[in-house]
Amino acid sequence: MEYKDYYKTLGVAKTASADEIKNSFRKLALKYHPDRNQGDKQAEDKFKEMNEAYQVLSDPDKRKRYDQMGSAYFNYQQGGGQPSGFDWSQWASQGGGGGYGGQQVDLNDLFGSGGGGFSDFFSAFFGGGAAGMGGEAFSRQRRQNYEQAVSISLNEAYKGSTRILETSSKKLEVKIPAGSKTGTKIRVPGGGPEGGDIYLKIQVTDDALFTREGNDLYTTAQVDVFTAILGGEAEVTTLGGRVKLTIPASTQHDQKFRLHGRGMPHLRSPQTFGDLYVQVKVQVPKKLTPEQLNLIKQARDLTS
Repeated sequence: MEYKDYYKTLGVAKTASADEIKNSFRKLALKYHPDRNQGDKQAEDKFKEMNEAYQVLSDPDKRKRYDQMGSAYFNYQQGGGQPSGFDWSQWASQGGGGGYGGQQVDLNDLFGSGGGGFSDFFSAFFGGGAAGMGGEAFSRQRRQNYEQAVSISLNEAYKGSTRILETSSKKLEVKIPAGSKTGTKIRVPGGGPEGGDIYLKIQVTDDALFTREGNDLYTTAQVDVFTAILGGEAEVTTLGGRVKLTIPASTQHDQKFRLHGRGMPHLRSPQTFGDLYVQVKVQVPKKLTPEQLNLIKQARDLTS
């Protein structure tokens, strides 16, 4: 079996950081992507080699294992051994794990013809013991999964949304469930090349009005000083619409009130909602009439 130098394939040093590996892969992917090199078998093979190398070097566990095996291989060669005599079996993958998920790759860099296909070297060491399986099982084992970041607004996370996912061969409508949060992964089974799965990793963008902590939301409401002193109502914007908040007399600046069930829906129980916490901001009028100032002075004197 031929040893493959994945660092050389991506044109990086063995000490390269994760970002350096990723950036090098992206540059090469743009150059050799099959969609840009229609009918060029050499470019297609190069793209597959790069993809295979990135599968290993972008995964900390696979990279560690690959580095350990590589050191042993080169020590064997330096000792005068021949490649054919190297004991590959002690490095072969054991057990049935074998997934290829986890990499952060732009789908546009990978989709299209030539996106799949792994060498025997890869399959033996990282394919979960694929050697010896029947043709159909081996084909399933080789299918590659992809991960793609998708940004949504907080309002979309509250109501749920959809995204149209396009590959070179198909167009898919993917539902993003209500309650999704940053880090939520949505699996699109069989949506990738050669039947691999796609995982959409959700990124909820910051919102101008609300801060999110779990399923609870935090916002502010402006009330005038007279309402804060005497009590009254304040109108509060929620993701479900505007509501009235009762302001008790003698409310203090920055005092917080809880609106039960006005937060985010729970991802796995969308009929259940978190709470909304409203922090009151007391506004002092910039202009007062002489009569108003006189009355305020009288009130001050009565409390002194």
